[in-house]
Amino acid sequence: MATDHAPPPVEASARLLLPQILPALLVGVGASLLFLGISALAEEFQHVLWNDLPDALGIGNYSSLWMIVMLTATGIAVGLVVWKFPGHAGPDPSSEGLGGTPHAPGVVPGLLLASTLALAGGVSLGPENPIIASNIALTYWLGRKAAPSMPGAAWVALASAATIGALFGTPVAAALVLSEALAGQPGRGSLWDRLFAPLVAAGTGALTTQLLSQPSFDVGLPPLDDPGFGDILAALVIASAAALFGLAACYLFPHVHAAFRRLRHPMVMLPLGGLTLGLLGALGGHLTLFKGLAETKELTASVGSWSSGELMKLAVVKLLALLVAASCGFPGGRIFPAVFIGASFGLCAQALVPEIPPAVAVSSAVMGVLLATTRQGWISLFTGAVLASSPTMLAVLCLASLPAWLIVTGRPQLELDHEGHSLR
Repeated sequence: MATDHAPPPVEASARLLLPQILPALLVGVGASLLFLGISALAEEFQHVLWNDLPDALGIGNYSSLWMIVMLTATGIAVGLVVWKFPGHAGPDPSSEGLGGTPHAPGVVPGLLLASTLALAGGVSLGPENPIIASNIALTYWLGRKAAPSMPGAAWVALASAATIGALFGTPVAAALVLSEALAGQPGRGSLWDRLFAPLVAAGTGALTTQLLSQPSFDVGLPPLDDPGFGDILAALVIASAAALFGLAACYLFPHVHAAFRRLRHPMVMLPLGGLTLGLLGALGGHLTLFKGLAETKELTASVGSWSSGELMKLAVVKLLALLVAASCGFPGGRIFPAVFIGASFGLCAQALVPEIPPAVAVSSAVMGVLLATTRQGWISLFTGAVLASSPTMLAVLCLASLPAWLIVTGRPQLELDHEGHSLR
């Protein structure tokens, strides 16, 4: 018997979802191409700055002097962009997370140029925040012109999902981030209905990236085949300790940011920040420069050859570099540097207790640092799992995330509001 509360036919939902496929495909390809283009440009420029130029001058490319000179010069170059370019390379990066309100399209050239210079110059920030913000701005602007009837929030969701899929090389990361974002938002239809078009965009972005560059987060750790009670206990302790370690930067962040803001002008804040990063690079070595993913792979390729003191030094210096870079005005994201910090911290724990498998130590520590610095539960769990490239690690990390989350929840984040106060 028919009732007034009968569910709508499946065809009605399909008719609403099918027209979203083409826009999602276009946004997925476009977002991935912008990410790949900026990444390739930054890598080429990095090679010139850190290989060709010092070789031509007869200077060691990672000598202390060259690191100090290059990071200071990067601060000057980014400062000029922030000072003189239209839009000033966007809002204060300390208040920018993954996504957000679309910027005006005029902001995008300066934001991308500043981000490219920072990536090439060795600043300890990743590409994710500027690339996502740029893709959102362009997608929202073009989408509202091409299809004004489509809600603006839909274009934002497509651009965010497509870029996250491109960054991680898989739509799974985008699905996790978006499901977390949508969990507390009212909306019509089921969660999967709302995720349908963003997942198309994320899958297209990921596939485009895979076809053109084949990215990988696998850092070559020996897989964990049969975890035991000792492995689970080690993961619980390391994830919790790493979360506390990451929280130290979160508590310091508003104070360091306020100190740089007192300098007022970008041509003072950014060069001084670059000089500080150069000095930190001279202290920690070249592995503490740049966004951190390639450096993480270099670090894990030589497990056992680093002492616990050396590894803790790398973790501390990189954490301070991330703190300074995020405070003084460089555009960039926190995820990639946090991966290096967590890997160094985890390998330090493994060096102190060699019985701990490297996969357990690194994955747990990366997850803990990411939980503290990003407060993105799913993305932290996902990143920790893919680093080990071991399905059995997922169950271990799920358990290890629980005490780590109790430590970080309600605490300051490595992100500020527009008044310079910590988000919680």
